[in-house]
Amino acid sequence: MEPYFDEQEEDREFLARCEARRRRRLERQKRLRRQRMIKRGVCLGILAVLIVSVSFALRSCHKSEPENAGLEIQPMETIAPTDKQLVDELAEKLRQAGENAGMTDSTKAEEDSPEQEEAHPAYQFADTEDTVPITSAEVISSNAILIDENANVIVASKGAKERIYPASMTKVLTVLVAAEQITEEELDDTFTMTLEITDYAYVNDCSAVGFVDGEEVTVRDLFYGTVLPSGGDAALGLATYIAGSHEDFVAQMNAKLEELGIAGSAHFTNCIGLYDDNHYCTVYDMAVIMKAAMQNDLCREFLSAHTYTTAPTEEHPDGITISNWFLRKIEDKDMGGEVLSGKTGYVVQSRNCAVSYSRIRGTTYICVTTGATSNWRCIYDHVEIYNRYVPSKEITA
Repeated sequence: MEPYFDEQEEDREFLARCEARRRRRLERQKRLRRQRMIKRGVCLGILAVLIVSVSFALRSCHKSEPENAGLEIQPMETIAPTDKQLVDELAEKLRQAGENAGMTDSTKAEEDSPEQEEAHPAYQFADTEDTVPITSAEVISSNAILIDENANVIVASKGAKERIYPASMTKVLTVLVAAEQITEEELDDTFTMTLEITDYAYVNDCSAVGFVDGEEVTVRDLFYGTVLPSGGDAALGLATYIAGSHEDFVAQMNAKLEELGIAGSAHFTNCIGLYDDNHYCTVYDMAVIMKAAMQNDLCREFLSAHTYTTAPTEEHPDGITISNWFLRKIEDKDMGGEVLSGKTGYVVQSRNCAVSYSRIRGTTYICVTTGATSNWRCIYDHVEIYNRYVPSKEITA
């Protein structure tokens, strides 16, 4: 493993990069808002000038008509309303044109931004002539995949496209969907836990952070609580905060699957990972979700944390200390690199499963497994896959 001080330096560099990205993102948002305001002002100004000009021209035409023309065509009763209607129609068309122009320009500005282009890509991983099956007897998991995340290629696989039940690996998508709709500042907002949420976690025998009915917790704590102890109470609270209801949030999750290009083989019915026959994906799909999550700074932060203590509340004056036991257990295993992020899961139908993100000899990898006989066996499967199937020579993208 790398020396401790190197890890500290790497953490500092990572946090510095995150802060720099956050500042750039905020600056870009302010810039786009200013551009939209300016364009709207210009469009409204042009619209006002055109309306005044048309109205003045129409009045001038009426004043120049002969006085006796009214004996035959009655201009004041019939033409005036028509002129007003034409002015109104013209104004409406100009208003719509101005709005459309503003929307088009702002959309184009966002599309031209490199950050916006990378915001919602659909990822695909390809088999190559070097892709091998996972046949090691030391890998107990029934399904597994190893992805070279830099090159977007499948290094090794075992039942990668077979349907599995993702259990709490689901929460990777939960935090991704939520993180894409929130700003850094909103992480300090508070959410009041309800009896409905805590009872849901209790009745369904979910892992839980330990929040109680009426407790005001920060949104940041909901994110960490969803990942580190795999808290069902935190996940449901986060879904409710973001979408207003569990059902609406699940709809957003499935929309994200569509956006990522995997809706044909993946469909979720809840934000926690509870077993449901219609709650499924493949290990390939979960690798796609993990890659998308690793492109989001907030997701990367939450999924990379080893320990965290929630903010003090009246119910928990010292906060609640929580841990990502997968990362803490795998961190001392010799595999030529380091597992940076991870999320585990368990339901009877899929047994122990996990998705991890690692850096080995300069290349980043994603590993997903399901069907292990215990949480330790799941960890050993990841270590074995990394040790046996990651090429000994660095691959450059």
